[in-house]
Amino acid sequence: MAAIRLHNSATRTKEDFVPLNPARVRMYVCGPTVYDRAHLGNARPVVVFDVLYRLLRHVYGVDAVTYVRNFTDVDDKINAAAQARKAAGDPRSLEALIRERTDETIGWYHADMDALGALRPTFEPRATEFIGQMIGMIEALIGGGHAYARDGHVLFRVRSYADYGKLSGRSVDDMIAGARVDVAPFKEDPLDFVLWKPSDADLPGWDSPWGRGRPGWHIECSVMSHELLGESFDIHGGGLDLQFPHHENEIAQSRCAHPKADFARYWLHNEMLQVEGRKMSKSLGNFFTVRDLLDRGVPGEVIRLVFLGTHYGKPMDWTAEKAQQAEATLRKWRGLTEGLAPAAPLPAVVEALSDDLNTAGALAELHAAAGRGDAAGLLGSAQLMGLLTADLGGWYRRTVSAVASEVSGAMGSTAAARSPLGRAADQLQALREEAMKTRNFAPVDARKSQLIAAGVEVRMSKAGVELVPGPDFDPAKLEGL
Repeated sequence: MAAIRLHNSATRTKEDFVPLNPARVRMYVCGPTVYDRAHLGNARPVVVFDVLYRLLRHVYGVDAVTYVRNFTDVDDKINAAAQARKAAGDPRSLEALIRERTDETIGWYHADMDALGALRPTFEPRATEFIGQMIGMIEALIGGGHAYARDGHVLFRVRSYADYGKLSGRSVDDMIAGARVDVAPFKEDPLDFVLWKPSDADLPGWDSPWGRGRPGWHIECSVMSHELLGESFDIHGGGLDLQFPHHENEIAQSRCAHPKADFARYWLHNEMLQVEGRKMSKSLGNFFTVRDLLDRGVPGEVIRLVFLGTHYGKPMDWTAEKAQQAEATLRKWRGLTEGLAPAAPLPAVVEALSDDLNTAGALAELHAAAGRGDAAGLLGSAQLMGLLTADLGGWYRRTVSAVASEVSGAMGSTAAARSPLGRAADQLQALREEAMKTRNFAPVDARKSQLIAAGVEVRMSKAGVELVPGPDFDPAKLEGL
């Protein structure tokens, strides 16, 4: 069994991963708030933790890993979207409009993340399905002196948890000195955070011991992880932007509600995403969703490969050049592995991924496998990383089909069984065989130059000649060959 090492944000060190139960490895990742399309930055943790999920399944077994990623479907932004529809004249109830909006957005999210090759988690709970359990945990926190009710609100007493700030490396006093927090009249301490808040007639709400209201954001993940993974589980992940206050608050309320438990034992955080060297922002005009890229013709597999080129713990820069390079690489790899059955993932690839998800190192091993002609090993290893799968190959099949059609149109149809590129490969192979006899390779080099000028990638090995249309393929240039 491969030894996995992960950088634990809680200890700030790389540690051997030792699950509580190797037969039931458990991971929770904070999911989206479903009010709109997922932007490119939202997709990075999905791909990062999908790779970890795949690695854990490879090492411990497919049925031994439970992965939970939630949907936050009660939120002020969701409410605002529904209220806007109602203000525009929709006669349905606010609850019906909210449900429609969240159902629609979850559908978008699934379609976009599927396009990136992300496996669906074992469970995808919606916050609204666990309101009763949230009320129960809040009551337990009040009973333990860790929370208090004021004016229809319930707040967590931050100072009741001695280790508050340990995950993010902050002290409570420093937070008080420099924090921009909501100093509401119902708070005992400026850092106390909301577990439950009241709802008026224009907002969704549920009956509770503190009146009609709705949960705060932080309590949702604590409850859903507890209900689906237990009081203690192995891995909790998410973007670095969630480390404080969301994950810090999760730890505090969960450990106070279940003082004998660990909650999450390993914390992983992915760094943020930039676009062409700058923070993604609508004001800079470089903000776009995953769907924007897909609709522009950027394949989901290309997006995934660009993401995997940077270690999850480092900021990632999305550039058009990286996307072009990724597409060229994938064309080459798909051409090399087409029609093959995958071999077992290469040990060097598993080793790289087991070293704190060193995806860049794993990709270097894929390039090396392609270079030495180990197509089956390349395929099996790439599929471990969610690349070169059949589900993600539609873009390649469409472009190859389109190229073949374009070539046929430019050169005319014939009764020959071989495609125009196939016939060109046969011709180059014949020139090559003649050159092997005469030792005059000039005709071979000249034909290669002509094919490359036409946008064709030329691959020659002991097995023969293969011609692959590249992104700049021009079938008209084959006419004179």
